[in-house]
Amino acid sequence: MKSLILAAGYGTRLYPYTKNFPKSLLKVNNRPIIEYLLDKLEGLNDLSKILIVTNDRFYKHFDDWRQKLKIKNRVKIVNDCTQTVEEKLGAIRDMELVFREEGFSEDFLVLGGDNFFKEPLDEFIRFAHKNSPALTIGVFDLKDKLAAKHFGVVELDRNGRVTGFDEKPDLPKTSLAAMCLYYFPKNKLSLINEYLMNPGHFSDAVGSYIKWLAKHDEVYGFLFDRLWFDIGHIHTYHRLKEILK
Repeated sequence: MKSLILAAGYGTRLYPYTKNFPKSLLKVNNRPIIEYLLDKLEGLNDLSKILIVTNDRFYKHFDDWRQKLKIKNRVKIVNDCTQTVEEKLGAIRDMELVFREEGFSEDFLVLGGDNFFKEPLDEFIRFAHKNSPALTIGVFDLKDKLAAKHFGVVELDRNGRVTGFDEKPDLPKTSLAAMCLYYFPKNKLSLINEYLMNPGHFSDAVGSYIKWLAKHDEVYGFLFDRLWFDIGHIHTYHRLKEILK
């Protein structure tokens, strides 16, 4: 299994902090956000490589940071070669870029570089293996339908199968939010090309791809029940800093 951390966005909702600095390297409790994800990944025995996709503007920031890591030989920084918000590939095309370059011989665990969660990944991985070759996504119950409208909203049956998915709906049907956490079995990696062949499909929000995939194939959701933050705005960034200080 390989892991991919998505960190190629330009963090416009976190300006001025991210005007010239990547969101995933912003510090929380004196550590870059992304290092909390690395802590989770280091504990996975069958992980062969950690890839981090970023853009050309922030590539050097990530490369300099990687040099200081104890596990730097297991980490590879991928440059998607974009330099502006207007040029950005979007998360789905960034995934396709890495999948294509790395080949389709191993499963991929994909994480958003601006996510923070408390739970270890072991149970999530076991659930994903049990339901393979279906894709598995991480799901968090916000306990508030109104709050859920800012995320991809998931409907699950009693077995954890995704029966509905709406990207940022005005009227969410559930309070279950899709985390930016996905387990792609290797034989499903190439499906992303089929999705991208349709010019009407969005290439930025991964939730759009998950919604499409759930209509064409089986997708399962694993419920996380401890702390989770999507650090997409200044207020969530400051709130997490307060919680962890």
